[in-house]
Amino acid sequence: MSRPIAIVLFSGGLDSTTCLAIARAEGFTPVALSFRYGQRHTVELECAASLAAEAGVEHIISDIDLAAFGGSALVDPTIAVPHEGDDNAADSAIPVTYVPARNTIFLSIAMAVAEVRGADDIFIGVNAVDYSGYPDCRPEFIEAFATMAALATRRGVEGTPLRIHTPLIDLSKGEIIRRGLALGVDYGRTSTCYDPAPDGGACGTCEACGLRARGFAEAGVADPTRYRRAG
Repeated sequence: MSRPIAIVLFSGGLDSTTCLAIARAEGFTPVALSFRYGQRHTVELECAASLAAEAGVEHIISDIDLAAFGGSALVDPTIAVPHEGDDNAADSAIPVTYVPARNTIFLSIAMAVAEVRGADDIFIGVNAVDYSGYPDCRPEFIEAFATMAALATRRGVEGTPLRIHTPLIDLSKGEIIRRGLALGVDYGRTSTCYDPAPDGGACGTCEACGLRARGFAEAGVADPTRYRRAG
């Protein structure tokens, strides 16, 4: 029997790359779905393309322009990315790196791709333990979206609602890393940094870099991240 298709939201970062490996391990044929959404850098997308090619999985890059609306340090160059020691590094429960409605939009496009491809499953690497407090990473959001998808799609109305898999949602970053390593993930080829150097080197001081570094420390393994050179 052929393996069922699953749409995997795939940024090229640590979490989504782990999700891709989990989907394969669970018997799915993944279709990796990435987004060129107006983000300030393309390092993650380059990692995603490379990782998908090596894994031999289909890779779709969808173009949308969230930068047209701004409102986030990840898409608006006039908003500084917070770094350790900055006055604005922790001035809100929801930081300026939150991109309004991003996961809602990404999941909506994944829902459309899934319906066209006859897929019943979507994987997304959201996490509600070691994360930045983004509202669209919470279990309540995923449950609400799944309810909406069952009402909004032909497959759902006909009795085959989408299953949205969140295998990382209750794991610490260290647990995610250990799980990925057991599945053969090469984290040295992923990128998580919000503010990388032009050559892709991670800054080491943004919140994403901090969570990632603490995860490798918790997992008890060497951090393979390539950091930018001083100066």
